Amino acid sequence: MDDPGMKKQNWDVRETELFLEILKELDMKKCLDGRKVRNNKLFKVAHRRMTAAGYHRSVDQLKFRWKLLKSAYYKCKRAPNAPAPTKIQGWWRYEKTMVAIMESRHPLVGAGANSDRMDEVTEDSDGEASMLPWPQPCPGITAQNLDLIIKMDPEINSQLKIGFIGAGNIAYGIAKGILSGNVLPANIQVSAPSLRNLGNFQELGISITHSNIEVVCGSDVIFLAVKPHLVSLVLNEISQHITDRHTVVSVAAGVTLATLEELLPENSVTIRLMPNLPCMVQEGALLFARGSHAKEEDGVLLRSLLHHCGLVEEGPEAWIDIHTGLSGSGVAFVYLFAEALAEGAVKMGMPSALAHSIASQTVLGAGRLLRDSGKHPAQLRSEVCTPGGTTIYGLHTLEQGGMRATTMSAVESATERARELGRKSAAGSRK
Repeated sequence: MDDPGMKKQNWDVRETELFLEILKELDMKKCLDGRKVRNNKLFKVAHRRMTAAGYHRSVDQLKFRWKLLKSAYYKCKRAPNAPAPTKIQGWWRYEKTMVAIMESRHPLVGAGANSDRMDEVTEDSDGEASMLPWPQPCPGITAQNLDLIIKMDPEINSQLKIGFIGAGNIAYGIAKGILSGNVLPANIQVSAPSLRNLGNFQELGISITHSNIEVVCGSDVIFLAVKPHLVSLVLNEISQHITDRHTVVSVAAGVTLATLEELLPENSVTIRLMPNLPCMVQEGALLFARGSHAKEEDGVLLRSLLHHCGLVEEGPEAWIDIHTGLSGSGVAFVYLFAEALAEGAVKMGMPSALAHSIASQTVLGAGRLLRDSGKHPAQLRSEVCTPGGTTIYGLHTLEQGGMRATTMSAVESATERARELGRKSAAGSRK
């Protein structure tokens, strides 16, 4: 049976765009042209990031895919019936070509993981690649796809104006992640009623203010990062200043898209985002859902802004509260477990400071192995256990204490509480 967590084997637009974005980010400082991506270490890093996103390709498959992308571009440019090539610079040329390939249903789209090793491509000395002739010339780019590509272009992102209303830990973590991309500190502004947390943003070079309206008027993307009970108050204040150029991204737990759209002007672009605390160290798990007026390119834009914050996924709004219980609250569950691990070691005679240091590293190492290996947790757990060994004895004790059932109940309770908060916020907005 296929692993439900594994993406399909055929390359699609989304996977190709992610692969290009990763290569572009890793290679941009050294090579703006995108033709000299040959460093083996670069592909190993790309492999880890693709695996973390759920795409399980080998390093060799990624290298071969890059050759196909270049081959597709140059073949398209040389096709006899193709329109005269325009001056397309750097990485953008590959992105445009690949969207065109996907639109044409070219055979490359259906090239599975195994076929990556079978096709033959040779690279010319000038960086071009040759392959078997295409069955048809490369088609044009639709306006919608061109829009999507432009939204992903880092140079376009660098011109975006980003605003934060609220200056808590989550806002700070998201801001740090955005700054790791191509957005400059001068293009970010944050507002909060007090100076308590604003100093952290100042240290990043971000301008601060006490005026929410000032942030709205100077921003294209607005992150609403206030407590859920303050959302209605804040939106009533800024609503008249929201225009069709704005994208409003709410990170308020329990506040539904329907509530946001009810409090904002008609046709406002809204996105509901649920991050978690590890965004502060750019290892977060973020899930977002688009409102009724948000388009696919709005989701792509948000992904491109936030991908340095950690894992970013899109799903239906019904999953947001589950994600809150799993990952938002789940962070605290992990901390509790880490604390208990350390206290167990203290009980057996280890110094407290050392025990807590080892416990934190154990959680970190286990998490990274789980993420990067792509294996099911049960498989990794079985690899640690040896017959009659220490681990199976410890696991038996955990099972006797009902750890599995208790953890599942904890996620359930946190999810139900998130749903309850959502109902309360919806009721409050109607008053």
